[in-house]
This record gives sequence, C-alpha cells and structure tokens, in this order.
Amino acid sequence: MADSPAPNGNGGAQPQADDAPAINALAQYTKDLSFENPNAPRSLQPQEGGPQINIQVNVNAQQLAEADFEVELTLEGSAKLNNDVLFAFDLKYAGIFRMRNIPQDQVHPAVMIECPRLLFPFARQIVAEAVRNGGFPPLYIDPIDFVGLYRQKAMEAQGAQGQPLAS
Repeated sequence: MADSPAPNGNGGAQPQADDAPAINALAQYTKDLSFENPNAPRSLQPQEGGPQINIQVNVNAQQLAEADFEVELTLEGSAKLNNDVLFAFDLKYAGIFRMRNIPQDQVHPAVMIECPRLLFPFARQIVAEAVRNGGFPPLYIDPIDFVGLYRQKAMEAQGAQGQPLAS
C-alpha cells in the first residue's frame, strides 16, 4: 500500500519551498557617489610611506511595504599623508529587499545584518574602482563585521535611552 501524502501535500518530510525563509534582492543601485582628489596632481607623485586610511560604515533601512525594505550601506573614507588629504570618497549604495517567512523578531536583524552583507561586495568594488580612477592603487576595503556593527548600534541605542546595557 502506498503512503498517502499529508494534508499539506508534502508528506510531512520537508517544508515546501514557499514556506522557507528567504531574502530576495529586488534591486541594487548607487544612490550617491563622491570622489575627491583635492591636491592633484601633487597627491599623485610618489610618496614616502603609506597613507593613513580612515573608513566609516553605516547602515540605514526603511520599510517600503509589508515585506519590502530599502537598505542603504554608506561607506565614507579618506587617505591622508602628513595631514594632506590624498583622496576622499563617500558612497551610498542601496538595495530593495523582500523578506519572506522570517519570524517577526528576526526581521530587523536580517534587514540590518544580512542585507548589507549582500550589498557590501558591490559597494567595495565601486570604491576600489573610484579610487583607481582617481589615479591611486585600488582600495579594497576589508570585510565588515555587520553582526558586530549591529550589536554596537543596539548598545548605543540602549545607552541613549538611558536603559542599562544587557551583557
């Protein structure tokens, strides 16, 4: 006698693909890109020693629809040598993401950790090419710990609200 399927039609073995948690990237785009080379051509001459490079990262998100979010990854940076700016950049790279079958308590971390993690390789390449096009060797930004960044922002938000920080 053949086994009859369970009422949900999948035999009870595996969840249907439609029920699996998913993050879908619907679009990715550059919102703003700025590159400055304020001391060219002097900054392009051979330099003694390497520059001091400073990079700041920020993630912002806004809900567009019930399951759709725009996530914006901001990378700002500069390279200085002896207090002279060699170059500076500012990139806002964003994506529209659809969250499906993600528990409500996990949506915020998914939006603020997983979505920027998906955007980062593309933003990193844009920065590298902008720096190279400015006459410098490409700047390949090290991978970013978005979990650590999320935790840091959460702790800052708790501190700003005057709540004790949980360990």
